[in-house]
Amino acid sequence: MVDSDLVEFVTRSLRDDTRETFERRVDEQADRLRDALRGTTLDSPGFGLGIELEAYAIDEAGRLARVPEQVLAGPCARELGVHNVELNTVPDRFDDAGIAEQERKLRRALERTRAIAREHDAEVVADAMWTTPPTEGTAAYLGDVEEADGVTVARNMTGSPRYHAIDNHIVDEVGGAVSLEVPGVERAFPTILFESLTCSIQPHLQVPEAASFPRYYNAALATLPPVLALSTNAPLLPPDLYGDDTVADPDALLEETHHELRIPVFEASVNGAWEKARVPNRIDRPTDVVDRLVADPTCAPVLREWVAEGGRETFGDRFWELDHKRGTYWRWVRAVAGGQPVGRGDRRSIRLEYRPLPTQPTIDDSIALLCLVVGLVHGLVVADHPAIALERDEIERGFYDAAANGLEADVPWRTADGEPTTDPDAIYDEAFALARRGLRDRGVSAERIDAAIGAFEDRWERRRTPSRWKLERVRERLEAGATFDDAVRGMQAAYVDRSGAGTPFSEWP
Repeated sequence: MVDSDLVEFVTRSLRDDTRETFERRVDEQADRLRDALRGTTLDSPGFGLGIELEAYAIDEAGRLARVPEQVLAGPCARELGVHNVELNTVPDRFDDAGIAEQERKLRRALERTRAIAREHDAEVVADAMWTTPPTEGTAAYLGDVEEADGVTVARNMTGSPRYHAIDNHIVDEVGGAVSLEVPGVERAFPTILFESLTCSIQPHLQVPEAASFPRYYNAALATLPPVLALSTNAPLLPPDLYGDDTVADPDALLEETHHELRIPVFEASVNGAWEKARVPNRIDRPTDVVDRLVADPTCAPVLREWVAEGGRETFGDRFWELDHKRGTYWRWVRAVAGGQPVGRGDRRSIRLEYRPLPTQPTIDDSIALLCLVVGLVHGLVVADHPAIALERDEIERGFYDAAANGLEADVPWRTADGEPTTDPDAIYDEAFALARRGLRDRGVSAERIDAAIGAFEDRWERRRTPSRWKLERVRERLEAGATFDDAVRGMQAAYVDRSGAGTPFSEWP
């Protein structure tokens, strides 16, 4: 039976009067936030960094499974699907000790989460996309819905009213079905739940002065193509989503598929009504991030009094509806303004949220990727590097090429001399050098820099990412006579074993 409170919440969210009140509050709060950005209210004591990591649960047979409730009482949060979890770290200073603390926190959180899950016959997998379906099959699982008073409830979606309101608003806007088209798959789903195929890792970088934020934001945009190409980890969907042609000729699919299917899957799930998930435009002023957010179409509005608890109003409460709207502003880089900063005092902060990256196989790989992102972004700014001036259209082309072709993509760049180049050796040599420079500038030890950036230099030198490893393992099994379904399942089982053992990706055979 559908929860009547959930249905009532979704119904209220989709009313015209709710939207009107919500948008009026957003406009008022945006004016206050612009004033804060023009001054020093959002300046913080120093650089900070943090990380989010998404994962999923499987049962003892390796099939997708619901996350045990006991896990959700531990060091993690719910995500879109009942099989998803998210691990977050409290942010630390961007320096050597801060990175070490981030690694300790993330490793401890994942170990505790896995230990609790194993007590209940489940395993938590650090992966970018699940491919072994639950017992009933992928389409049945993702399409399992119930209708109540005009509200569609996906049974395998987390019970968060916010998620269900977003789902119903998007599905209503697209006429009742959400389409997915990627190599080998053309399907329509009754909800956006197929987004829960994907898992991401999201580095955060706190910038001390709001006035310098545009420089860091534009630098982050420039890094999207090369960093995504180095981190791809989602080349295949569950085999039972593919059609008969794929089953008959799986080799063709392996040639055509994208190295990072998480990008088109996420965009397909939310972009049917509005183009919300995309590469954002460059910014010139800190207030541009507010202007872009306000102009974005409103999706599933919620009013603070529906969920707020009593007590003294905080800084964030003054921008509650505006921050809620940011939750559906799905740009691949976005700003988060007003959060508690790293450092002393009661100031607020502004930070970058770097969103396009797939979950990596191990904690070592995740922390290395965090270092690559924050080191490269900071290195570009410290060096006043010409790549910061890359145009949005160039970045967008390179970004989607990287999602499709991984390390074979044409990545846009400007050299230190300001010359455009598509020479991958020159691009990655500069990118790695800049990442090392950015980390050194923040006092990160040579040992840590060599371990983190060296892991990605190894990927480039060997032309080997997690997505390539997955495709190679499937090809090997096909050549040995396995069916496509068995080849994918075998690859996934091997991935789970190596990821669960904590063996860094660079050491995988």
